[in-house]
Parts: sequence; C-alpha cells; structure tokens
Amino acid sequence: MTQSYFLTGTDTEIGKTFITCALLQRAQKQGLKAAGIKPIAAGTDALGKNEDVEQIRAASNVPLPNAILNPYCFKAAIAPQLAATEENISIDFATIQTACRHASAQADIVIVEGVGGFRVPLGVDRDSADLAVLLGLPIILVVGMRLGCINHALLTIEAILQRGLTMAGWVANRIDPAMARFDENLATLQSLISAPLLGVVPHLPQGDTRAAADFVKLPGDRGL
Repeated sequence: MTQSYFLTGTDTEIGKTFITCALLQRAQKQGLKAAGIKPIAAGTDALGKNEDVEQIRAASNVPLPNAILNPYCFKAAIAPQLAATEENISIDFATIQTACRHASAQADIVIVEGVGGFRVPLGVDRDSADLAVLLGLPIILVVGMRLGCINHALLTIEAILQRGLTMAGWVANRIDPAMARFDENLATLQSLISAPLLGVVPHLPQGDTRAAADFVKLPGDRGL
C-alpha cells in the first residue's frame, strides 16, 4: 500500500522542498519507489521552470509528467492566490486530487508538498489547509529552526489538529546556523509536540539533500 503524506511548514522559506527531497532520498535508500508532488508553485525562470519543482523531480525515482508533478505553476514569485488572479486561473482542488491519485498508483511513497505555510490563501474562499483536509493525508511539519519557531510550530499544529488531521511527524530544519540556544529550543519543541520527531537536519548551505537524507526518517521508520 502506498504511503502518502502532506508536507507543510511553519512559514515560507524554511526548507520544505529541501526536506521533501531528503525524505524522498531516504525512501530510495530503503529501496522504495518515491515520488514528490508540488501541486502549486510560484516563480519561474526564463525557461518556464520552477526551482522547487525541478529539485523534487530530481529527488524522485518515479518519473511523473508535469500535469501530475506540478498541476499549477505560476510565473510570478508571489503569493499563489495573487499569481493565479494575475493569470486568470482558478486553482481546482479536484485536479490536484487526481494528480495525487495518479502518483500513488505508481509509487510506494508520495510526498505532497504544500505551498508557503499551512494557511496560505488559494482562492477567495479556500486556502492550503482546505486542500490538506480534502486530501486527508497525514501531515509532516517542517519547523524552520530560528527565533520564533516555537510559537509558529505550536500555532501550525493547533490549526492542523483542529481540522481533524493527523500529525505523522515533524522535522527540525536548522535554517539559522547562528540560532541562539538551539538545543534548548529543540528540547522545548520536543516536550510540547506529541508527534514523532522525524529528524534534526543541520545547516547544509550547499542544499545537499542526499546528505540531509541521513538525518531524517520516514514515519514508522525506527532508525536513522
């Protein structure tokens, strides 16, 4: 049976894609067919490609067409709702559901990476939390380890649980190598979050997801 997870973060720019790729690499080390999906992305280069999407493509060992890997890709690197409005496009959750089903049919594990934080608007009356509820997948939370992360993590988890979703685990990603009292902050988070800690990833400025894979585990994986 395919394991599928919805990966979200405490904010934008806290390493969601980096951790998505690390988990995919971890799965491959276990001999699994691993596929990542980035349903919504914003910001493209001169060739029309999104950096996060291409990183996920490279970290997956199940080739997926763009319509499944990334159903919605907007040109401007701005909030997805604004980008969609500028391009006169409505984000259809049913399209994303279909993409997830197709990926699950081909892989042993699927990581569906959200956009921004947990409650990013995706339309006039919907946001990324609504998408997570519709997909109904266990949640993996990436906590960007920096000043303020405890508050951000607890508020995000509260929003996740209020919607009846399951926390599959969380990853502490050290995005600020100079963070004061890192160990104490990590210990506080561990004492306050009941979900499993799936890894503590050190600051890796080169973005080496293969190296990061050695610091994470998949839900249900007993060892690092």
